[in-house]
Amino acid sequence: MLTSIAGRSVIVTGASKGIGKGIARVFASKGAKVLVVSRHQAEAEKTVEEIKKAGGSASAFAADVSQLADMEKMAEAAISRQGGIDILCANAGIFPAAKIKDMTPEDFDNVIAINLKGTFLSIKACLPAMKKKGKGRIVITSSITGPITGYPGWTHYGASKAGQLGFMRTAAIELAPANITVNAVMPGNIKTEGLDGLGPDYLKKMSASVPQGRLGTVEDIAYAALFFASDEAGYITGQTMVIDGGQILPESLMALEEMLAS
Repeated sequence: MLTSIAGRSVIVTGASKGIGKGIARVFASKGAKVLVVSRHQAEAEKTVEEIKKAGGSASAFAADVSQLADMEKMAEAAISRQGGIDILCANAGIFPAAKIKDMTPEDFDNVIAINLKGTFLSIKACLPAMKKKGKGRIVITSSITGPITGYPGWTHYGASKAGQLGFMRTAAIELAPANITVNAVMPGNIKTEGLDGLGPDYLKKMSASVPQGRLGTVEDIAYAALFFASDEAGYITGQTMVIDGGQILPESLMALEEMLAS
């Protein structure tokens, strides 16, 4: 299954760390040619080095997803290096915390520019190449935060992630005649490098909110993205997949306590 990924040209934005890095690694492990996109060239090159050591094919590209000119250059790089664009994983995102009383308009605008506008611009830049090929796959990294849940300090982040899904549903309709699908993965609590410095007690608390009793891995998200990007998922568009170990299911802490008592 999913043999259709081999040889495909893939762009992954925000691919130098976290979920994006996991997506890039998994796609490369299945034989895809991956353009690793990050704001910082050196960080992108580190990911490329890891992929190549594991036997995969990848190259690095520095770009800011909030800038259309950068996204157009990114698309040009994928075409020249990888022979076109088959798959875009629009993953780039930031999640700075700020309560409403402390948040500035600039804070809000920055999150929206990267997370939501960046999704739009990266897709817009890749469309001509996908249409030329006669098909394409777009996978957006959204979140459970915003579309389903909330967390203090993340109003701007939640708005951007909910906005991605509103964008996705109409984009899926617009692009269906071109045989381009648009879907989204919605991660729950995922263990990434960003959590390493928070300590074991913090990680234990986070894990306790998940019925499966553990945080997700970047690979858990990557394999969901891989499915959406495959030929096998060609009749699926405008859809979301929650990958959270059951995190959104309990209606209260009491539900988790009952689970452990049974």
